[in-house]
Amino acid sequence: MADGPATLQIKVGGISCSFCAGTIDKALRRLPGVERVNVSLAHEEALVRYDPRQVGPERISQTLRAIGYTVRDPRKVQAFEEQEADLAQAYRRLLLAGLFTLLSLFLMALVWIVGHPPRYPVPMLLLAFATIFGPGLEILRMALASLRRAILNQHVLLEFAAFGGLAGGLLGFVDRRFPAADFLAVATFVTTYHLLSGYVSLLVRARSSRAVRRLMELQPDTARVVRAGAEVEVPISEVRAGDLVRIRPGERIPVDGLVMAGRSAVDHAFVTGEPLPRDVAEGDEVIGGSVNASGALTVRVDRVGEASFLAGVIRSVEEARALKPGLLALVDRVLAIFVPGVLVTAAVAFVGWTGGTWLLTGRADLVRATYATLGVLVMGYPCALGMATPLAMIRGGGRAAERGILMRSGEAFQLMGNVREVIFDKTGTLTAGRPRLAAVRASDETSEAELLGLAAAAEAASEHPLGRAIVEAALEREIEIPDATDFRSLAGIGVEASVANHHVAVLKPEAAVARGVGLTPFAAALAEAQRIGRTVVVIVRDRELLGLLEIADLVRSDAATTVADLSARGIVSILVTGDNQGTARTVAEAVGIERVFANVLPTEKAGKVRELQAGGRRVLMVGDGINDAPALMQADVGMAMGAGTDIAIESADVILVGDRLGAVVDAIELGQSSYAKTKANIAIAFAFNGLGIPLAAAGVLHPIWAMFAMLASVTAVLANSFLDRDRLARRARRTMLGRRSGGPRPRAVTDR
Repeated sequence: MADGPATLQIKVGGISCSFCAGTIDKALRRLPGVERVNVSLAHEEALVRYDPRQVGPERISQTLRAIGYTVRDPRKVQAFEEQEADLAQAYRRLLLAGLFTLLSLFLMALVWIVGHPPRYPVPMLLLAFATIFGPGLEILRMALASLRRAILNQHVLLEFAAFGGLAGGLLGFVDRRFPAADFLAVATFVTTYHLLSGYVSLLVRARSSRAVRRLMELQPDTARVVRAGAEVEVPISEVRAGDLVRIRPGERIPVDGLVMAGRSAVDHAFVTGEPLPRDVAEGDEVIGGSVNASGALTVRVDRVGEASFLAGVIRSVEEARALKPGLLALVDRVLAIFVPGVLVTAAVAFVGWTGGTWLLTGRADLVRATYATLGVLVMGYPCALGMATPLAMIRGGGRAAERGILMRSGEAFQLMGNVREVIFDKTGTLTAGRPRLAAVRASDETSEAELLGLAAAAEAASEHPLGRAIVEAALEREIEIPDATDFRSLAGIGVEASVANHHVAVLKPEAAVARGVGLTPFAAALAEAQRIGRTVVVIVRDRELLGLLEIADLVRSDAATTVADLSARGIVSILVTGDNQGTARTVAEAVGIERVFANVLPTEKAGKVRELQAGGRRVLMVGDGINDAPALMQADVGMAMGAGTDIAIESADVILVGDRLGAVVDAIELGQSSYAKTKANIAIAFAFNGLGIPLAAAGVLHPIWAMFAMLASVTAVLANSFLDRDRLARRARRTMLGRRSGGPRPRAVTDR
């Protein structure tokens, strides 16, 4: 048993509003040994810090289940089928309750129109019972579980209102002063609307999470381990130190380890930020999360579990992911006293209209007391207030997902409008993250087309990313590629082949010099290319120098426009990269960024963010790799490119699914819009509750009108959250039209 405190992260299903978060917090804090509880509405998670000597994970999970919530593994994204099943079940409950409500509404309207038939309360009573103990039974169970733990939440208040209406309806059977139809309708209506609120929250959350789930499922969770001379595919969790793992070309390396066999080019961009792959062979180290670009590798696993590079990042991600945003905490503090306040007000109203009127007039007004008490309970139904903040944020996330922007954190909505500095990673963020041909330098006796065609012929059989970049460039320029034979890959040097009975080699400059090829005619071009961070290969035919090819990463076509749009909003753009100073400066100049930090290690990126935050300014970080994860977590708002690593995605508050960097600006605008809706929702909810409860307690507001006012408040919050007419929709349409008509082509980072 561990001596110190432990941390448990749990995925919690069934959270619909801030009151749910408060219920979970109170229930878990009352367990012995639980020190701290953080509940995230955006991620449906609880992060529990506890003393393992007093309480264990199983008891914590049992407590959550006992108060009506589901529990699942936080490292697994909920299966599509499971989520759809939950949604279908909630829909069936709502459909049945809605049918009962329509029948009740019809009968109540009939009573208002034709009077009071002698048996009219009976079907209304049956419908009320059917709603409360049918589709609403799960709510009743959650309310009872909360009451047993002395927790007052929205489920408890709902049941007080529902059973208050039921009691008033039963009184109507014996006393005609109590309108049984109205009271019984209240019991049916409040239960149905509670089910509607829960279903809407679940629907929006399910739709918003699907794109995140698709991204997280891109990476396989198995590895091919060599056991007894044969490959066995096993879950990553079953891989042990010392195992031999085989990785095929194009696959992501799943473990940290040492290459035991094979040669390949490994793309470490997601880890180190370097855009070009690194050649590895026997004895070289590889890091989990890197991409095996060309040859097959056999890797001996050195670090697994908590000792691995990824695990260290994941631990920080899990801690950061479950923290609640400030505004939700503020609303929670209000809601913590809201339900007790409503119940106390209802009790005071009942005592006032009975005992108070008896002291003043000598006769207790039981009818008015019942009206006032039930009116307070109905008017105090807090779902509109509890939904005010998360619904606008969750719905905003759904709207953003339709545009390829996944908002995963409520805090992002709060802070987006205050962002004044945006930090961009380079590789895979400002640039495409893969090498492309940047320039062709041919000798006087050779044309550019001939030079590129010969290089492409020699590289046609190569799996190296630089070779693919050369071949792709030749195909794009519609250059005829001659046939090549006798292809050979020279590890760490280049390639060679026979083309039209000539020996053609594509080599590193130093390898060409070692073979006796002089580079003097291209010395100036070579020096300049290397200074600005381009990769250069030399094309040699029968020991004759034909020219150079310069290869570089590409700036995204909309990077400069994005930086300009941010600048127009008073937001400063900053480049922070692990790449060298020359390449970093070149990229910055190409996109219009003035502040540059180069040669920054992954562990130092978060420090740069902290330095900027120390000045009191809100910082947004945009990145895509494992090396960006600490900075994404440290930033006030973290944005990850959707083509990046799962760790970066999990570290971020916002995910940009496509390659459109301009979505950064859209995300900021959408965050501002959603936060404005949040504030409007809170104002609406407080207005209805704040005005309605005193009126109901004073006996001015009839319970049936209190019910309609409550329905109006929830409807107003829902309507305000779901309004979708904004300029982002028009902007998205303009963007699509621009794509169809063609836009600027990508350019090399150093093109002038």
